[in-house]
Amino acid sequence: MFVQMDHMSPRLRAFLSEPIGEKDVCWVDGISHELAINLVTKGINKAYILLGQFLLMHKNEAEFQRWLICCFGATECEAQQSSHCLKEWCACFL
Repeated sequence: MFVQMDHMSPRLRAFLSEPIGEKDVCWVDGISHELAINLVTKGINKAYILLGQFLLMHKNEAEFQRWLICCFGATECEAQQSSHCLKEWCACFL
């Protein structure tokens, strides 16, 4: 599937440019340093682990965003950006 990359942030473009591999969770667009610390503290240190949770939620962005906000203290903006990032990654690679 072709994803229009013209209007993406450099961070999102970089994340979508290749498979997830062993990227740290902080590579996901929308994950701030503070949010990354909260995620890592609870065992979510890799982007593929965060993606796994997104997939377990059937790629439901609203549910994933609520989970990030409630369980990890994400802001609404962080939650929206990160769910969008993972959704776009799925469109490119799944």
